[in-house]
Amino acid sequence: MGIYSNLTATKEPALHPRTRLYAAIGLLSALPSLATHAADDGLQQRIARVEQGLLPAVSLEGAPPARRKLAEEMARLGVPGVSIAVIHGGEVEWAKGYGAVTPGGAAVGTSTLFQAASISKPVAAMGALKLVEEGKLELDRDVNSYTTLWKLPKDADNNAVTLRQLLSHTAGTTVHGFPGYAAGAPVPTLVQLLNGAKPANTGGVHVNTRPGSRWRYSGGGYQVAQYVMTERSKTPFTELMQDKVLKPLAMTDSTFAQPLPQPLLARAALPHDRSGKPIPGGPHTYPEQAAAGLWTTPSDLAKFAIETRRSAAGQSNAVLSQAMTHLMLTPVMQNYGLGLGTEGDGQNQSFGHGGSNAGYRARMTAYTERGDGVVVMTNGDSGSELADELVRAVAAEYGWPTMGTRVRRNVPLKEDALTTVPGRYVMPGAGDFVIRREGDGLVVELQRGSSETLLAAPSGSYFVQSSEAELQFTGKDSGRFTRGAFEAPFSRAKE
Repeated sequence: MGIYSNLTATKEPALHPRTRLYAAIGLLSALPSLATHAADDGLQQRIARVEQGLLPAVSLEGAPPARRKLAEEMARLGVPGVSIAVIHGGEVEWAKGYGAVTPGGAAVGTSTLFQAASISKPVAAMGALKLVEEGKLELDRDVNSYTTLWKLPKDADNNAVTLRQLLSHTAGTTVHGFPGYAAGAPVPTLVQLLNGAKPANTGGVHVNTRPGSRWRYSGGGYQVAQYVMTERSKTPFTELMQDKVLKPLAMTDSTFAQPLPQPLLARAALPHDRSGKPIPGGPHTYPEQAAAGLWTTPSDLAKFAIETRRSAAGQSNAVLSQAMTHLMLTPVMQNYGLGLGTEGDGQNQSFGHGGSNAGYRARMTAYTERGDGVVVMTNGDSGSELADELVRAVAAEYGWPTMGTRVRRNVPLKEDALTTVPGRYVMPGAGDFVIRREGDGLVVELQRGSSETLLAAPSGSYFVQSSEAELQFTGKDSGRFTRGAFEAPFSRAKE
């Protein structure tokens, strides 16, 4: 029976044909609304599955991965607040905040500001590449030719250091990362910071390996890039990035201002340590703006990721040309391009970056060709594990070809491992880790104050389940540490 039959099957008086037509049109016009409600319900169910389906990096062969609930993981890891934006079909499909800016404080919303930490680097790199396209900088010119008051010191040799090398972490520059400055503490100028002069709390930035010979993560290199950018543009970095990147991408909830202006601080998530306790004084100040100084939201970073994908596809040039965006995404070494790490190829190629500041952890990842991605920002020092769990939950829900839980087989520890492996190990320029015996097994502390079981693989290497970190001993006291595209040698610390 059709619509007309339904209308006339009652004992009501007969309706004029035109009236019947209008009634039919009214019913038909309601269908899109019903479809919208169904779509909304489907999206809410999808969000709920993500919230209840956090996944570990590694599950053991023969055992299904243990799914965890977001609220429970936030409590376990001592992370008061988290914010997420999910990209699907080339747009932000949903964004949501959870928890509070601090225990007992305001709820986290989609416009709550977080420190992006090292996700500042790809945004800064986009600004530098914009200056290249404007003819103000060159990718392969010695950066010291741009400056007069300060020159990058070179210990190894006098080879040129270029912007391409600085942005790809291949310049041989020192200083891995920055701790920032506690609220109220003296903050150095950029030149003081580069020289390691008081009140700077890190060493000076210099070159101590041959430029272009190896990949070594260097926040210091990004500060050299910041110096060159401001010298050439004659514009403060905050204003420069607002004009070249943030405004064109409509990143209206973002700023490189350091410290964060008081009116905006009222909208900020406050930082917390590994135990979930507030960091005294609140957010640290990062004069290292290019390396770690961006304040933003997941939704704004999603705009950056979406623009990068669209520009690579030739669909947008809000900041960079298609050719320059391709260059940004082309690996130089260690799967790292100009500001962005990359993995895979074709439909499986993705790009992104992680971030780690005092009391903040963040993750941004998106596919180059597929219209999918996710940004997660947290206000806790244990937020990296939480962010990665959320990324895997999104990957599972949306059927991504990568970024899911990896299945590994573990074998019993060799008997002598319980006595020979424990110790403290150092990775030059990248920190240290500790392995301890605990009962009949081993635990590793990859991040200070957080330990987990160290498992043995059939290949003879060791791994954990919270991340894709792997330890391969090549000698009694040395080996190589890998985590995704990151790789570094380690050796036993001399007591």
